[in-house]
Amino acid sequence: MSTAASSAASSADAFRQLHAQPGAFVIPNPWDIGSARILASLGYKALATSSAGMAFAYGLGDGKVAPDRVLAHCRDIVGATDLPVSADLENGFADSPEGVAETIHSFAGTGLAGGSIEDSTGKPDAPIYGFDQAVERVAAAAEMAGKVAGGFVLTARAENFLHGRPDLDDTIRRLQAFEKAGADVLFAPGLPDLDAIRTVCKEVSKPVSVMMGIPGRTFSVDELTAAGVTRISTGPALARAAYTALIEAAGEVRDSGTFDFAIRALGSGKIVQHFGG
Repeated sequence: MSTAASSAASSADAFRQLHAQPGAFVIPNPWDIGSARILASLGYKALATSSAGMAFAYGLGDGKVAPDRVLAHCRDIVGATDLPVSADLENGFADSPEGVAETIHSFAGTGLAGGSIEDSTGKPDAPIYGFDQAVERVAAAAEMAGKVAGGFVLTARAENFLHGRPDLDDTIRRLQAFEKAGADVLFAPGLPDLDAIRTVCKEVSKPVSVMMGIPGRTFSVDELTAAGVTRISTGPALARAAYTALIEAAGEVRDSGTFDFAIRALGSGKIVQHFGG
């Protein structure tokens, strides 16, 4: 096995093992190399990209970044630290199962430990793929993930609650079908409360991932662990917090002519310490 393949295998194995440990682990979402290195320095065990966080870094809205740019971004985050990285692969940048499988093949080559495929179309008039097509897409992704040298942890996302379709029964039906189709981890972002999260965890047997940082849906790690959750991501919340601080600081200068924000800011040396090396 080549050095690159061996490294990928080690990363995927480590990532898979995190899902097998008791309790829930937090997987934060950096948006560039610097934020990835800071999060690694703070002791997190794995990282995940965020399509929205990445888009912000390019001055764009979520879902507006071209696939080749997403590929380069994944390569940057994988190379930033030694931690396993799971990628937000949106809808696989394709409608067809074949296209989704090709995306898994291409992105696995960056050294990712895993990635997620969602059932949202990116089309406002029809935001969610039909049930059969959604399952076929996950099945194709799972088949390709199984061929990746070193392994690839596939997460399948049911996006109903992020797209104005608060249908828990359909969400569970989809997650159960995704599990049967070969997904390793199941994810329904935007679930409204702990009861819904608890129900999802009871209705599937594979590890369940949730996303925190959505206003009004910020449950604690202990609460989520008790509900049966295995993985907790922050989605774009950390990027939103960083950009909020920037907007507020620059607004203070513009509106008040003061620089009090700098009193709260870390010194450059302390920030660089978190980059390592």
